[in-house]
Amino acid sequence: QVQLVESGGGLVQAGGSLRLSCAASGRASSSYVMGWFRQAPGKEREFVAAISRSGGVIDYGESVKGRFTISRDNAKNTVYLQMNNLKPEDTAVYYCAASQMGWGTSRRTYDYDYWGQGTQVTVSS
Repeated sequence: QVQLVESGGGLVQAGGSLRLSCAASGRASSSYVMGWFRQAPGKEREFVAAISRSGGVIDYGESVKGRFTISRDNAKNTVYLQMNNLKPEDTAVYYCAASQMGWGTSRRTYDYDYWGQGTQVTVSS
């Protein structure tokens, strides 16, 4: 089992940047595929990015491609989401998630076994 804690959210102006971190404790994060999802009020949870266990496979949601970068440091049991050129429509609660799937990545929430509590990102226009 793994526990996930997100940090780094906050209020930023449009065009600005934030870096989210997801610290894993318990079982080593290298045992999991890691993903970021977000949920805005009144909307379904949306896939943002995912990274395979080794970091060799990365996937992004269409709305964030070219602006967000996911990375992981398995030695620190931490996954990051660098968010650049933020837009008001990026405003949401961002969740880190861990999947026990063996290889590759997934965009589906039900493939993820563990979730953090979320961190709020607000982008003002």
